[in-house]
Amino acid sequence: MPFAILQPVLIPDLHDIATMKAADKVIIQNTETWSRKGRTHRALIRTPEGTDYLNVPVVSADKKKEIRYVRINHDEDWIEPILRSLKFNYSNSVYYDFYEPEIASLFWGGRDFDCLINFSAHIKNRLFEFLEIRDEIKAEFILSSEMPSYDPDPDQLSDVLSDDIYFQEHDARHYQRQGENKSTLPFTHPQYRQHFDGFEPYCCLLDLLFQYGPESFRVIDQV
Repeated sequence: MPFAILQPVLIPDLHDIATMKAADKVIIQNTETWSRKGRTHRALIRTPEGTDYLNVPVVSADKKKEIRYVRINHDEDWIEPILRSLKFNYSNSVYYDFYEPEIASLFWGGRDFDCLINFSAHIKNRLFEFLEIRDEIKAEFILSSEMPSYDPDPDQLSDVLSDDIYFQEHDARHYQRQGENKSTLPFTHPQYRQHFDGFEPYCCLLDLLFQYGPESFRVIDQV
């Protein structure tokens, strides 16, 4: 079975879900150096002009550390700006009012987390519950920090795991080491009704949740 090599992300998107569904194992690279170009601290949302990012600030002293050691900068006011951005951009979505209390509580709960990776894992688990997709992802999730034989070179890691087929994060060449022998996931981004004219792909799962709510499976089933 194929395996996947992904870095932690603040909120997954549909390509992430497709990659997880296609893999037998998902290696989470928490030992790689944090990059501002990655998605560990940010998530893409839909706006009237196109797209923009939700951002969680990180402690400046941690920006050259491994992802697993990067802390949230709680000295900054970051939760209210995120919630204001969600309200401004999604208040007209069909299911915004239904899920807003849960999502607000989720972000306010971020005050209880020190490390960013633990907060993002919590968000992922809760969103998988809201979207009822936990059972659809059969892959085993493995932290690179817990692999005695982990190799940061994807091709070498493929040899270690004796798996020839592996997938990596999409559009990640600026912050994730790319393997020469990586496979291309057969993925066509499903287009669904967004709350602004046109369609912008690769928005995080909040975009789908606020618009489709319990009917989100109709889109997720296409990946």
